[in-house]
Amino acid sequence: MARYYIIAGEASGDMHGANLMKQLIKLDNDHDFRFWGGDRMSLAGGHLVKHTKELAFMGFLEVLLNIRTILRNIRYCKWDILEYKPDVLILIDYPGFNLRIAEFASKKGIRVVYYISPQVWAWKSSRVKKIKKSVDKLLVILPFEMDFYRGSGVNVEFPGHPLLDEIVPKRKSGSFEGFRQKNSLPGKPLVALLPGSRTQEISKILNGMVSVASCFSEYHFVVAAVSEQDRSLYERVARLDNLSVVYDQTYALLANSHAAIVASGTATLEAALFGVPQVVVYRANPVSYHIAKQLVNIEFISLVNLIMGREVIRELIQGDFTTEKLGR
Repeated sequence: MARYYIIAGEASGDMHGANLMKQLIKLDNDHDFRFWGGDRMSLAGGHLVKHTKELAFMGFLEVLLNIRTILRNIRYCKWDILEYKPDVLILIDYPGFNLRIAEFASKKGIRVVYYISPQVWAWKSSRVKKIKKSVDKLLVILPFEMDFYRGSGVNVEFPGHPLLDEIVPKRKSGSFEGFRQKNSLPGKPLVALLPGSRTQEISKILNGMVSVASCFSEYHFVVAAVSEQDRSLYERVARLDNLSVVYDQTYALLANSHAAIVASGTATLEAALFGVPQVVVYRANPVSYHIAKQLVNIEFISLVNLIMGREVIRELIQGDFTTEKLGR
């Protein structure tokens, strides 16, 4: 029996992890999964060790405030891996945590595959040496990452972006018809609001997104909510006349939207693959943002602009994320 230990620390990793598990099941009938992930990976089968809701700390200050919990999780993860004795450890994104686990596992003689690489090309490029030393196989999902890692001697492959497998078939299937009726939405053009999946993101970003709704009565704004989150995060904005909240229907919403306001992250690429014009927004803790500003070495933050190498969509970050600029 092949024993797979998989670690995904956030919602996008949970989605990609679940799809990976489904494909592994097709290739290998005799398997066992033990994983850190979310609801999607749980549905794929196996044993859930910790849920992403306990793991998604974002930003320098937030990590600092939760450092004891993070270190406790790392210690437990190391112990659990040794107890499980996996044939392969599969790490999905989540670099602050997973790179430490990769180094530990490599020293213990465990084969390490890293799927969805850490974005060390944006900052901390010194981590490449750690990846080369600790990771047996790196699978990247952005085309320009291939040359970056290969130039550093990393054993790397580019299998393509998993969202193409996730979105393109669904987009062509016509399965998103009836979305308006199902959610009792008016006939006005829809604007999708995608505030992210982490509690910190939603609490900092959603109010700014919603603020523009009152300026455009001719549109109906719809928040893409996730049921894993506390509903109170969304209910406080659901009282506006031209605004609705739908749960776990992001793709159906995008398929029916005229435009979108999207928190920086995987969702920017999802909106682009649905052909929805978008504005990308982001707001972090001021301390975390200031530190990141000194360390990050990229011109853009949205995946769409990074892949294209130019400004295809507008980005409104931190102080630029205002109701006036968003409306314009």
